[in-house]
Amino acid sequence: MSPLHVTRTLAEDATDAALRADVLHGLTATPKWLPPKWFYDARGSELFERITELPEYYPTRAEREILATRSGEIAAASGARTLVELGSGSSEKTRYLIDALPLAAYVPVDVSESALTQAGEALTAERPELEVHALIADFTAPLTLPATPGPRLVAFLGGTIGNLLPAERAEFLASVRALLAPGDGLLLGTDLVKDERVLVRAYDDAAGVTAAFNKNVLAVVDRELGADFDPDAFDHVALWDAEREWIEMRLRSRTAQTVKVPALDLAVDFAAGEELRTEVSAKFRKEGVSGELAAAGLELTHWWTDAEGRFALSLSVVR
Repeated sequence: MSPLHVTRTLAEDATDAALRADVLHGLTATPKWLPPKWFYDARGSELFERITELPEYYPTRAEREILATRSGEIAAASGARTLVELGSGSSEKTRYLIDALPLAAYVPVDVSESALTQAGEALTAERPELEVHALIADFTAPLTLPATPGPRLVAFLGGTIGNLLPAERAEFLASVRALLAPGDGLLLGTDLVKDERVLVRAYDDAAGVTAAFNKNVLAVVDRELGADFDPDAFDHVALWDAEREWIEMRLRSRTAQTVKVPALDLAVDFAAGEELRTEVSAKFRKEGVSGELAAAGLELTHWWTDAEGRFALSLSVVR
């Protein structure tokens, strides 16, 4: 069995420091906000897995369809010997690519050491010839990749790039470009603009799973920072911003209330009906994706969608 290499570039206390900074910044801003990465504690990850199985939530199924049917084409177009996956999690969907590509090395990048170790151990057991170099790191920060054979393919799947605001996306894509040499590529998952009703249902399901997922961010702040948020005092809101072409998830205060966050020596007043933004999920068009990639020095060469045209995987390369 090939060894599993695990490298930590994220400081042990980095997550706590980042949470404190984000909560302080977001809850004192106007309007108030919290970033979506804090949804994903163990409970939040479990809820998100349930979301991906809901009939209303199409992105995961649509992307899996593309990977299942097009991985051979992706492999032929990229010829990658190293696959780098940003925000790899369980590496479940990535197995289509791992099976199709002539890989020597797989480099999963995630903040969760347990997810990386579990997925890495499973892969090295199944594929003894594959070198797995796991990085415990925040992919929004500068990365140093291990020395592995080229060409490299960086995969950023799941439509996660839509959670970044436009300026953040530009910065992120520039940082990815800095990792790549000529002949290397980026495989990017993007959810596409479609009927507003389909989009809103995907983020406001009938069973209320997404509402529970949204409110879980309050439970995280309560547990980690000693806050006294009452999730039942907020309503889940999902709406489509047609001008910016993104979904926003918010939490709307049912009453006038004050929330205390002792770890930050902070008291936060909410007016009745005041909303706290917890996620932006941008939806894309091909020309917009191509333009953002080009601005970062990447040329879009291939574009694949599912049969219904709901989701896209694009391959861009460094010339």
